Amino acid sequence: MLVNKHILASSSVHATPYYVVRGVNPGPVMLITSGVHGNETASMAAAQQLADDCIAGRHIIQRGLLIIIPRVHQQAYRKKIRGKPDLNRTFPRRISGKAKHPLASAVFHLARQYQPDWWLDLHEANGLSQLSSRVLGQTLITNPGSRAVPVCKRLIKQMNRSIANQDRHFNLKQHELPGSARTAGARLLQARTVTVETCWSLKRSVRIKYQRQIVHHFLREAGFM
Repeated sequence: MLVNKHILASSSVHATPYYVVRGVNPGPVMLITSGVHGNETASMAAAQQLADDCIAGRHIIQRGLLIIIPRVHQQAYRKKIRGKPDLNRTFPRRISGKAKHPLASAVFHLARQYQPDWWLDLHEANGLSQLSSRVLGQTLITNPGSRAVPVCKRLIKQMNRSIANQDRHFNLKQHELPGSARTAGARLLQARTVTVETCWSLKRSVRIKYQRQIVHHFLREAGFM
């Protein structure tokens, strides 16, 4: 396994590290992004820990290519804000369209370069979806009709079996969000794209644990391990 560190948008104020992890054998491609919103720190910590584990050899990718961008929006992260404008509304909406923010453009250009089979975008949200269908905390979100739906359903069952408190159980939501990384990846790259949302009201250590577990489940399902 080989891990290389690079800098995205290296000549701009949006410069941020990313990691390319090459598995022992050829296989699928997965892109993991986090920190599209700068105040969602647990998801960023989970992504960085995965990169660090790969570098240290604590996590072995047997097959495929894994690209990890732990802190997409460094400027928003430094201020601990969501970001203005909302970066997750600025990704391309049409094949001929362009991103409305240079950072979204850089991320999507990288995605086009690697053509991921899977794109996981790690986030955090308010509220527990078990208690209200109007909130996004503890959900996996994908586009309607996505080929990711069966995998998401299996993964949610696995996760919920390990969570004793039913209020914290995960749910599946299916909807498009034009301008988001998820919908851009699904529409324009035909990737299986999933937004992972943990709930802000939970302890940060618990949110990090859930994010890491979900990513590992996806890696197994996609054949990386």
